[in-house]
Amino acid sequence: MVAGCRPATMFLCIIFFMSLKKKILFGILLVGAITTLAGLYYVFGDLPDVNSLPQHLNQPSIRITDRNNRPLYEILPETGGRHAVLSFDEIPACMKQATISIEDHNFYSNPGVDMEGIVRAMWINFQGGETIAGGSTITQQVARSLLLSEDERTERSLRRKLREAMLAWQLSRSISKDEILALYLNQTYYGGMAYGVEAASRTYFGKSASNLLLPECALLAGLPQSPGIYNPYTNPELARRRELIVLGQMQKQGFINADERQQAEDTPLSYNEVPYPIIAPHFVWIIKNQLDQLFDSGQLNRQQSLVVRTTLDLNAQRLAEAAIARQIKAFQSSIRGGLSHNVNNAALVALNPKNGEVLALVGSADYFNPKIYGAVDMATAPRQPGSAFKPFVYALALDPLRPHPWTAATPLLDVSTTFTLKNGLTYTPKNYDLREHGPLPIRETLASSLNIPAVLALDEVGVDTTYSLAKKLDILSLERPENYDLSLVLGGGQMSLLELSTAYAAFANGGLATKHYTIIDIEDADGNLLYTEPKTSLMRVFDERVAWLINDILSDDAARSLGFGRNSTLKLEHTTAVKTGTTTNFHDNWTVGYTPNFLTGVWVGNSNYEAMHNVNGLTGAAPIWNEFMRAVLQGQPDQPFTRPDGLVQMEVCALSGLLPTPACAETHREWFIVGTEPKEKDNIYHQVWIDFATGQLADEQTPPGSRQFVTVLDLPVTAQPWARSLGLPLLADIPHADSASAADSERLVLISPRPNVTYHLTGDIAQSAQQIAVEAAAQGFAKVNIWVDGKLLASFSGPPYKAWWPLTVGQHSFRVEGVTATGETVSGPSVEITVLAE
Repeated sequence: MVAGCRPATMFLCIIFFMSLKKKILFGILLVGAITTLAGLYYVFGDLPDVNSLPQHLNQPSIRITDRNNRPLYEILPETGGRHAVLSFDEIPACMKQATISIEDHNFYSNPGVDMEGIVRAMWINFQGGETIAGGSTITQQVARSLLLSEDERTERSLRRKLREAMLAWQLSRSISKDEILALYLNQTYYGGMAYGVEAASRTYFGKSASNLLLPECALLAGLPQSPGIYNPYTNPELARRRELIVLGQMQKQGFINADERQQAEDTPLSYNEVPYPIIAPHFVWIIKNQLDQLFDSGQLNRQQSLVVRTTLDLNAQRLAEAAIARQIKAFQSSIRGGLSHNVNNAALVALNPKNGEVLALVGSADYFNPKIYGAVDMATAPRQPGSAFKPFVYALALDPLRPHPWTAATPLLDVSTTFTLKNGLTYTPKNYDLREHGPLPIRETLASSLNIPAVLALDEVGVDTTYSLAKKLDILSLERPENYDLSLVLGGGQMSLLELSTAYAAFANGGLATKHYTIIDIEDADGNLLYTEPKTSLMRVFDERVAWLINDILSDDAARSLGFGRNSTLKLEHTTAVKTGTTTNFHDNWTVGYTPNFLTGVWVGNSNYEAMHNVNGLTGAAPIWNEFMRAVLQGQPDQPFTRPDGLVQMEVCALSGLLPTPACAETHREWFIVGTEPKEKDNIYHQVWIDFATGQLADEQTPPGSRQFVTVLDLPVTAQPWARSLGLPLLADIPHADSASAADSERLVLISPRPNVTYHLTGDIAQSAQQIAVEAAAQGFAKVNIWVDGKLLASFSGPPYKAWWPLTVGQHSFRVEGVTATGETVSGPSVEITVLAE
């Protein structure tokens, strides 16, 4: 009987207690269900979605190589390390088999979960021990590393193990086993900042994973368990033991036989000597900037593994670096009289002038040396090119489409000349040797790099025209054209070595300009082509005959002997056109030289603009250029510049560039563009009879016995002081019987100062030291007087007619007068100038 229940109510009591029991049982079940659900929610409630897997993949790194696929650098993502993705088929079989053998031999048969490992973890956890992470399948490892948070994946708890197992089970039902294995092999960390087997293979063996051998696969497969412990660079013995264990497991699982295992064990491994290289660092950063532009424009996907094949030739790059290192060392070790040359840096650019490929680019003597600002890329930093800019101005002057084109034989007066600039100031250029050389053909003035004739050439073609040409040649560093004057031809505008070298390529390429480029193509890790450099059409900027003339002049060792001597460092066994440049303040020294197929530009100086000491065009950049060009051209046949049609060679008189006469003392053969060849005879050399008794020109009354036949020069008045300084006979110095004629005024001119020029007195120099030369040219006068503001400055009985006048603030008038042998006075035109105080 139920206690407390009477027999009459027993049935009701039983029903009551049964109902109470059900409620208690239901409550227990409810609590249990709630607890279970809470537990499941705790474990799986915020479980990541396996469909979000692509969002969790490691960001791929980018491998940059030279043109022959030799590695230069690998750009690592901001988080992670080296990473490249291969397709399943691209991964070698030995790598798949080694990984399965050591990590999950039941990979293809299990449901993605190691139930035995989970039960073991639960039992240890139930006993109050520590949950271990061992025993995870490949699928579980993929789920853990790619789907769980960074903090959670390092936990050693039952919850993490259960979540990992659930994700692995879901993953196995979402994608195939091959895809899971590919994810593992492409995403797993192998140490050394390498994510994925491709990056690991590049890091440890310096080659693509597709070329891995069995022992190499075994070593890599053993790394993921403890990459730091098994790193072959730091723990070679432990790495070797791990490799042997993997090989043993591969034989046990039937992937290899005993002979294959033994052969693999006996094969020594050769590791990459430079696992984390950066070669040609300045070039690499140029590539990186280009990649950023391609990413930003949407032409490339940042989430792809990329192999960037560049135009760089690693062999040429190493030769360039070696040449620079040797020359800089030579400069720093050659100290004379306690004064060093103060040359600490250099840069070099090598191009294929046919298509603009950059074959070598050295931005500094030492990228990692902060003392020389080595990280600054002097191959792309704008600097003044000095005389290296001259050929472009001369090319404009030689253009046969000009109304009055110059020729290679056109004489230019290399005598002191003062030019009036557009702002009213004066400019008097000086040659490097501070000498005057008189009338010389363009061939010599360009080859020997004389400054005064170059300024004459720019004055002829114009600054605006020259500026427009520079833009066509892709020299973009120049500022607005109004910022430049006649000093532009001597390097008054800044440009980079890369820009200048690319511009010179138009000469080597027969007058066709091309843009430089640095990337050949970009592929993904599987070899699929993603990008190729767009081909730019060549643009004709010079008549091909003009380009050939410039090349012929710049490769003429005899023509440059005046400025550089014969057989200098500018001459090679191969035909090469070459030009140097040195800024007047010795901050920059340049050499650009080329064959039809190879062009090299070199800069030498200091990145911080410190001046060099006693460094010129032959001793600065030229030795680096010479050594590098000899090295790259060694063993190659000579390739002279191909002469185009439309050129004719003629004998001309040296001084005038016109057809020779019997009086012409010196002739040479010169090339002319058809239509520009000379038609007139020489007008400088004259053969005349003089009366040696009077010194005057002989006339009909001169007795035959008093006649003397002589050759004299009829030079412009501006060249006569130079000729007299050398004792050359001048027609102007032979007295005429009718020297008092009205035409005498035309033989009486002021050479200096130039009219309407403004001079400035500066307070930095004593006023007595601020003087200008006042110089006249006269012909056929017994006496020459120079007047300033109505006062006699100087009187001369013979040449040279030159005096110095101290600058004085105000407006001033200069005049020259000549007195004939009969006492008649002839006045030349007046010249007005202005002197201002700063």
